[in-house]
Amino acid sequence: MKTFPKGGVHPPENKISAAVPIEMLPIPETVIIHLSQHLGAPAQPVVEKGEQVKVGQLIAKSAGFVSAPIHSPVSGTIEKIESVPDTSGYKKPAIIIKVEGDEWIDTIDRSPDLIKETILSKEEIIARISEMGIVGLGGATFPSHVKMMIPTGKKAEILIINGVECEPYLTSDHRLMLERSEELLVGISLVMKALGVSRAVIGIERNKPDAIAQLTSLSGQYAGIRVEPLKVKYPQGGEKQLIKAITGREVPSGKLPVDVGAVVHNVGTIVAVYEAVMKNKPLFERVVTVTGKLLERPANYLVRIGTPIEFLVKAAGGMPEDTGKVINGGPMMGKALLSLAVPVSKGTSGIVLLSQSAARRKPVMNCIRCRRCSSVCPMGLEPYLLQALSEQARWDEVEANRVMDCIECGSCSFICPASRPLVDFIRTGKANVNRIIRERSK
Repeated sequence: MKTFPKGGVHPPENKISAAVPIEMLPIPETVIIHLSQHLGAPAQPVVEKGEQVKVGQLIAKSAGFVSAPIHSPVSGTIEKIESVPDTSGYKKPAIIIKVEGDEWIDTIDRSPDLIKETILSKEEIIARISEMGIVGLGGATFPSHVKMMIPTGKKAEILIINGVECEPYLTSDHRLMLERSEELLVGISLVMKALGVSRAVIGIERNKPDAIAQLTSLSGQYAGIRVEPLKVKYPQGGEKQLIKAITGREVPSGKLPVDVGAVVHNVGTIVAVYEAVMKNKPLFERVVTVTGKLLERPANYLVRIGTPIEFLVKAAGGMPEDTGKVINGGPMMGKALLSLAVPVSKGTSGIVLLSQSAARRKPVMNCIRCRRCSSVCPMGLEPYLLQALSEQARWDEVEANRVMDCIECGSCSFICPASRPLVDFIRTGKANVNRIIRERSK
């Protein structure tokens, strides 16, 4: 059974909400839309305080090549434009809208009819994806149109769709594959046309047999698309790990997937591409898993961007008394929230509530040089060494030991018998090395 060959772990899956259909969450009274909804330059507001807006209306324009526009997820009045905390806890510029009704712009096709054919050229498809603010919905939020603009001298040969969803607890992509199968397959065909490739593979782990069966059955109607069942192993959803598992090709250090002829997109992103190109619908809502062992009603919600996270938790039954931590994302790569008042962004894939006992870190002990962290690292790094060098601020050595190749998957911290905060220090090392690289390039 196919998988990536280097490292990996098997954390408990805890896919509690896998059988729960996607439910549309009611719209809150106020939404907060941060201007940094994506990697790259923050968008620039094109609206002012007091202005009336409709659902889907442009409220912030792209501020560069690696950037994406932002559209209103609600209809109402612009209450203010100011800096408020995002999921990182830091204050960032945002547009705050008071909700008044739910009036959509006329150009969005709201019919449920599936549209399979388009007369748009590859350039027009990419332009539509850019205009509609589509970004990677797997968590990275890289502007999707940039991935489709293949640099001169390089060639895309295969499109890989990431349906792995290897993070414990998260199930939003699983539900999309089951409930939006046809839209997903049409979206894949659109991206294949935009890239000029004739092959696409949907990678899905074996723990989603219903999604594998359904998409295998339907994909026969779409030229060049097939499903590849994969062994269950974390972090198979990492771009480089997925490319290796499906194609056998290894993306070299410092290189991009297109350097080995591959382009990777997440399931949620592709469904958003379908809506953008075929329905003229900007990205202003997404599916978010809200889950936890103590939660009354774990769910998969279709949520408007800017909805406060406390609104989602309340809908799922409210905060359990024994909650020790609320994580934005999955427990392996996600980060704890300081407040539930912060809003859902384009990159919010899930909200996981952990109990006090599950959230409590074990006492940190001395490293016993067991090298388990090295054995599970999917990038072939030495996490114990990177932590030690980062603690001592030896940044040149941190860089020389390939800290920038770390994908922060958390496998090393998960397996460490001494409970060392490996990822915490490696993140510090990456931040400092990144700063040094930027200064060096000036």
